[in-house]
Amino acid sequence: MRLNSFDLIISSKISSFKSVIKVDSDKSLSIRSFLIGAISQKISIVKNVLESEDVKSAINACRKLGVKIERIGTNNYKIYGKGLGSFFAKKNTTLNLGNSGTLARLLIGILSTTPNINIKILGDRSLNKRNMKELINLMSKFGASFLPKNKNNFPLKIISSNMPIGINYRAGVSAQLKSAVILAGLNSYGNTIIKDSFNSRDHTENLLAKNKKVIKINKGKKKIIKVFGKKELSHLDLNVSGDPSSAAFFVTLTLLNPNSSIKIKNVGLNPTRIGFYNILIKQKAKLKFVNIKKENNELSGDILVQSCKLKPLKTAANMYASTTDEYLLLFLIAGLQNGVSVFKGISELANKESSRAYEMKKIFSQIGIKCHLNKSEMKIFGRGMIDASNKKIIVGNLQDHRVAMCAFLLAILTNAKTSIKNFETVFTSSPSFLKIMKNLGAKFEIQK
Repeated sequence: MRLNSFDLIISSKISSFKSVIKVDSDKSLSIRSFLIGAISQKISIVKNVLESEDVKSAINACRKLGVKIERIGTNNYKIYGKGLGSFFAKKNTTLNLGNSGTLARLLIGILSTTPNINIKILGDRSLNKRNMKELINLMSKFGASFLPKNKNNFPLKIISSNMPIGINYRAGVSAQLKSAVILAGLNSYGNTIIKDSFNSRDHTENLLAKNKKVIKINKGKKKIIKVFGKKELSHLDLNVSGDPSSAAFFVTLTLLNPNSSIKIKNVGLNPTRIGFYNILIKQKAKLKFVNIKKENNELSGDILVQSCKLKPLKTAANMYASTTDEYLLLFLIAGLQNGVSVFKGISELANKESSRAYEMKKIFSQIGIKCHLNKSEMKIFGRGMIDASNKKIIVGNLQDHRVAMCAFLLAILTNAKTSIKNFETVFTSSPSFLKIMKNLGAKFEIQK
């Protein structure tokens, strides 16, 4: 579905606030639940699903591949699983995956080892620009092929393997690639073995973990995942918690906005997703987790935050895997503190919806915050809580929801007159973002 396009105009600073909120549900879990539910046995029930554009793309793709999915009330779904290797589409079918890199990589993992797949895959302008070379190389090892040859971005035709055989894979920082290999291994002959020394996001493993005959996870110093192919998956019964990446924007706003406090209810606290929070807690931020519980191998709880002064930030390369989506927020915090902050090991940010570190540097330059950026490191010369009421921020149509949301925060914190093009892209991940911001007191104007 194509979203109605609109720009956002911001011209005033937010006041202090004290509030209790609930953020949008976790996108990573929502997308995975539909894909895994579709290839499982019997009926899966998934509650509190994020009904964003990216997740709708996942639902539409599953339906187009022959899976019955029934909405049973707001944010709740039944997925009528058809088992491994059950996806089916007529030759030359086209799947449009919208903006979602997660959906693209995970679905291609499944399709690569599903019999008789010969379909075209594409996305929106942003997704079509993203480099899929490593994914293509990995799925080729399972026997899948992609056309045109030597083309590394969508649109692409995928032709599945006739005889998929499990592979050995040494995972990097990308949880999406790791998940694609796991999902491809499910319908392959023999075993797929993954060495995961980076300990990247583990939602896929968690959703599969109860299938003891399908997956074995050794969580020692060197994590090893073994996938035993061609075995049935049991259905899911899942209640999706709030997205820690969405919550991070409200945490950042609260920390930086004087005399403010917030409680964010029922947020996912998976250890592979809270690098951002751990960095801030280490810096003595007034931030803590309460009411922690565990369900389906996933931790969740409430987040309590109060505004406070922070020191310059320094992050090592080994923080990247657990902090991937929140680096822009760390950059924002660094820019609005006094002192020099340094972020290492961030080269993968260039292969997101946009080249995120570069785009943040451009935004900072418009209000006089100095940055040095090379391929793998960002150095930010923070200026404290500046008044930028005499400055302007203009963000073009990047099709990157997180850049748009960060620019929004920067505007309402510094009073910079700001125009953000095509803000509708935020709805791909956080459809409630503007509603919550308005309730907190942020003022903005929508221009169509």
